[in-house]
Amino acid sequence: MAIRQLSETLINQIAAGEVIERPASAAKELIENALDAGATRIEIATSGGGKALLRVSDNGSGMDAADLELAVRRHCTSKISETLEDIRTLGFRGEALPSIGSVARLSIASRRRDSAGGHEIAVAGGKIAHLRPAAANPGTIVEVRDLFFATPARLKFLKTEKAEAGAITEIVKRMAIAFPAVRFVLSGSDRTTLEFPATGDDHLARMAQVLGKEFRDNAIALDAVREEISLTGFAGVPTFNRGNSAHQYAFVNGRPVQDKLILSAIRGAYAETIPSGRYPVAVLAIRLDPALVDVNVHPAKSDVRFRDPGLVRGLIVGAIREALARDGSRAATTGASDMLRSFRAGFQPNGQRPQAQWSAETSPSGPYQPTTGFGERPQASFDGLSMPTARAEPQFSPQPASAEPTARYPLGAARAQIHANYIVAQTEDGLVIVDQHAAHERLVFEAMRKALHSKRLASQVLLIPEIVDIPEEDCDRLMQHAAELSELGLAIERFGPGAIAVRETPAMLGEVDAHGLIRQLADEIAEWDTASGLSAKLEYVAATMACHGSVRSGRRLRPEEMNALLREMEVTPGSGQCNHGRPTYIELKLSDIERLFGRS
Repeated sequence: MAIRQLSETLINQIAAGEVIERPASAAKELIENALDAGATRIEIATSGGGKALLRVSDNGSGMDAADLELAVRRHCTSKISETLEDIRTLGFRGEALPSIGSVARLSIASRRRDSAGGHEIAVAGGKIAHLRPAAANPGTIVEVRDLFFATPARLKFLKTEKAEAGAITEIVKRMAIAFPAVRFVLSGSDRTTLEFPATGDDHLARMAQVLGKEFRDNAIALDAVREEISLTGFAGVPTFNRGNSAHQYAFVNGRPVQDKLILSAIRGAYAETIPSGRYPVAVLAIRLDPALVDVNVHPAKSDVRFRDPGLVRGLIVGAIREALARDGSRAATTGASDMLRSFRAGFQPNGQRPQAQWSAETSPSGPYQPTTGFGERPQASFDGLSMPTARAEPQFSPQPASAEPTARYPLGAARAQIHANYIVAQTEDGLVIVDQHAAHERLVFEAMRKALHSKRLASQVLLIPEIVDIPEEDCDRLMQHAAELSELGLAIERFGPGAIAVRETPAMLGEVDAHGLIRQLADEIAEWDTASGLSAKLEYVAATMACHGSVRSGRRLRPEEMNALLREMEVTPGSGQCNHGRPTYIELKLSDIERLFGRS
């Protein structure tokens, strides 16, 4: 079969299959063009999920007649010249408009600010109509109708109108977070109007518009620099989490991306703090020299490739963990809200008592009777790895009015233990309810983790060394990290060109599958050039040991033990959640309690 040149229309339609995957892809490209034009107000209107209509209007710099004629032709752009080493705009490939025009009915009306009138050009199925004068305000209006009418096979792969409209909403949200100084309005016959007023330089205010006002109260600021790569943004406290990763936003030099390396780094930073199946909320902005990142990986420009991925990953993990250690131990404010809703749901409209257990706890000797209080400030210290075994006789013991002030303690002073598992503490402006087992579990784990990083871990010498056959390049990578692995209790030696001899394994791990461990480490080092897999494995074991070595639910504690536990929580990083990611305490403000009783 003879080779022949494809027509320009067919070439554009093939290219459009990569650039314009769905209506949201077209919306993304058009919004990027508006932002590159310096727009401060962008309005997006849709119909039929963006398939019937997608209109993007902006007040940017606009285009003249000559620009419009070139804008609808492939690989015509004003954003780069001769190199891809210094890309500082969102668009640069010159493919979006001709790709859209090849599969839809496209019209563009534009006017420069210094021009007396505007012009309009139309493209339908790849055929360009003549340019004509048009009345237009300064800026540009791009209207896309009947998307994929020229390639009907693509229509069959689109989702429902509601799903496609939701994808466009997500694109607008990402752009809104990246550019807080721009006002975004999303409207149409297939949706309720969504508006994000400009917030100027207040990035957190824009994030609150998109992610909800709860994010402002549960966000920790990030600001870190490593080798001329900067990371700013906000990360949610671990107990403020979601059921999917849709609330994780990443931006590289202002460009919204969905990069696997960044998402993996976020997941790694929250290891041992988020329950399985839950995802943290985070907004990360990475700034670096454009020459150090390749944004031309895919025509959609949603993936990037870093020149030093290990450095970027380390920066993200380190910055988030440092922020969590500094401020991540506080409980999410949503815990109190859920608690209040539960209380309100317990009361019946007819005034009857709820079916929940509000009655006084009983014992073999009869119902509870008040006893004496806790008395003076407890002087007992708290050992992070063990606690006294003495039991308090009363399970609920109120604090007398002469108790010491609680203002100096963030978690207050213990007032009672209920159901032999929950400590109730009074703070200056509310109360705190602590899950004693979850809290002590975290304290034990942090103590063990600190021991892991403070000295070489104990190892057990194998009577007969394990010989693991792996590729020669994997052997080379492992031996580069031999000293690091030795600090973790794993002693390895080269055993020929393609084998590793394992002579010692960490005693903490007990019986080890040396072959599986070495191969897993080799794979991880090949991908990230780190040896954190063994450390993570040890921390997982430490977490399991901490769970079984902590104060158990159902154990009654003395007042001084409860207060010592609270004091230790206040100085322990990550004490706001246990090793499985569940919250260790819930804080209820006095104003919240007063609302329950109708006093505010």
